[in-house]
Amino acid sequence: MANKTALFQHNFRVRYAETDRMGVSYYANYFVWFELGRAEYLRALGVLYTDYEKSGVFLPAVEASCRYFQTTTYDDLLTIQVAVSHFGKTSVKFVYRILKDGKKAAEGYTIHAFVDRDNRPIRIPAEILQKVPIQELKD
Repeated sequence: MANKTALFQHNFRVRYAETDRMGVSYYANYFVWFELGRAEYLRALGVLYTDYEKSGVFLPAVEASCRYFQTTTYDDLLTIQVAVSHFGKTSVKFVYRILKDGKKAAEGYTIHAFVDRDNRPIRIPAEILQKVPIQELKD
C-alpha cells in the first residue's frame, strides 16, 4: 500500500500512436494519461476500481479540464502526479500534473460522481474515504 502522505507519481512514455501529424502528443491523450494515473494511484492505495464496479459502484466523469504548458513528443519519459483534492457528498475531485524533464507539461483535474447501476448518485463508500487522503499538488 502507498504511503498516504507521499505524493503519488507514475512514470510512462509517450507512444507513437499518441502523437499527431506534427509529432506532438495529441491533446485528448492527456485525459487518457489522467485515467492511467488515477487507476495506478487508487491501486497503490488498495482501492481496485473493478471491485467497486462488481459491487455496483461506478465513477463516471462529470467534469474535466487540462491546461498545457509545453509539448510532449514520441518517447518522452513523463511523470504523472495524482492526488485527490476534495470529496463532496457524492463526488471526488482528482488533480493531476504531468512533468517532462521535471518541468510542468500539463495540469488538470477530473470530477467524478459516485453512482449506482441505475446511474443514481450514492454516498462515497466509507472504505474509500478511509484509504484515500485529501492532498493538493503544490508547485
